[in-house]
Amino acid sequence: MQFEDAVNKMFTLLGNSKIMALASAQGEHVSVRNVSCVFYDHKIYFKTDQNFRKTKQMLANPHVAMCWDGVQVEGIACNKGLVVEEEGRRFEAAYRKYLWGSYNAYSHEDSEILIEVIPQFVEIWDQDEEHRGYQTFIDFEQKHVEVVYYDEKR
Repeated sequence: MQFEDAVNKMFTLLGNSKIMALASAQGEHVSVRNVSCVFYDHKIYFKTDQNFRKTKQMLANPHVAMCWDGVQVEGIACNKGLVVEEEGRRFEAAYRKYLWGSYNAYSHEDSEILIEVIPQFVEIWDQDEEHRGYQTFIDFEQKHVEVVYYDEKR
């Protein structure tokens, strides 16, 4: 499998939006919580209040991990500023379209910041036509893909 094919598979599995588990850490304290995500430009976007604990953790340590179903992403979180200040307001439009309940309940224009997660390493669990489990490892930095069947040695 080629790198671009693997990346396209990942974002096809994720679709337009998902509720993903986000793990962040500061020092020895690791926490995980769900965040409402949208996807574009081969990146993951979500919003959060700039005063929340997870935001402080990400500002101190931008290395995060995210998971939905069989897709596990390790990446770098970047603060893109207030949601309402994003050029073109792509996130806001997608968030409103795909995650209306969250958009309607949790929109605070004066304190909500946009977080962009740039994937670095992805692991996708899947099955082939014969229901044999395998993992697809995508290394974004090396632009390398490896497919490994679960019952076979690496």
